[in-house]
Amino acid sequence: MTILHLQAELHEKMWGGSALEDFNYKIPSDHTGEAWTIAAHSNGQSTVINGKLAGQGLSRVWQDHPELFGGHGRDEAFSLLVKILDAHENPSIQVHPNDKQSHEKFGKTESWYILDAKPGSKIYYGHHAKTRDELKKMVDQKEWDKLLRTIPVQKGDFFYVASGTFHALGAGIIALEIQQSSDTTYRFYDFDRIDTATKEKRPLQIEEALAVTTVPHVDPTLIQDTTIVDQTVIERLVVATKFTIDKLLVRGPSLFELTHHYELFTVIEGSGFIDADQIKKGDSFIVLSDAKNYRLDGDMTLIRSFVTPTTTNKDVFVR
Repeated sequence: MTILHLQAELHEKMWGGSALEDFNYKIPSDHTGEAWTIAAHSNGQSTVINGKLAGQGLSRVWQDHPELFGGHGRDEAFSLLVKILDAHENPSIQVHPNDKQSHEKFGKTESWYILDAKPGSKIYYGHHAKTRDELKKMVDQKEWDKLLRTIPVQKGDFFYVASGTFHALGAGIIALEIQQSSDTTYRFYDFDRIDTATKEKRPLQIEEALAVTTVPHVDPTLIQDTTIVDQTVIERLVVATKFTIDKLLVRGPSLFELTHHYELFTVIEGSGFIDADQIKKGDSFIVLSDAKNYRLDGDMTLIRSFVTPTTTNKDVFVR
């Protein structure tokens, strides 16, 4: 079986909206915040929709058929998670732990590719504190305007969000998030809003967040390049310890060799084919280890990701 086509699991959020309809999802409400498009986590599962494994969750396929992914240990977990996020309103300001700090199997380093952004949209990325004492003081005194660092964004921007980074999408942004398979989040600040379900403010995890935040904040330097395969332009967005991410602009038939155990794809614009299978905006799939090669064709843009091989030269990693 060469390709797993997947159905996303949709999650409602108080900050979500209805924009995921534009990615061909049947959303449950006008507060749908997340589509877990490639997920094998206890808090969210994507489901296989083709072939003999149709109807099975990705976690079960991973555990029962390790040969499809190039082989892995019995206790090894599927390490990546791909989502599309609709931040109709501001999500909370938060930070994530690294592998050693997390109570899950993985920490939570992630990335954002901005799929769309309303004029004037911004992200919260990093902070202005120079020391931990200064960070704690600003948080305790709720000096959010002084502490929060914002960056204006537009469609096509890409951000690498290492664990320990103070961050949040801003209102009016739709983003593709590729991350480690973790759902551990520590909230610093939630804009003092009331959860309509509980009639109370959502809980914060200030102590835990302070403990894992990197101080001072330093922007990573992304080492990016562009290559061409047949009629596809490949933009390498990041090579990091946990994952590698490419943007593929397909403008006609293009043949690729599978050079990793398995590769994850999400179509973010247009439509076309993966081998003989038709794909469109919003579709996600995994090319499995038994594929010697695969063929993309059409007029579409995809984001491809895979686990970074441990043999990769560290000189090309994000710094």
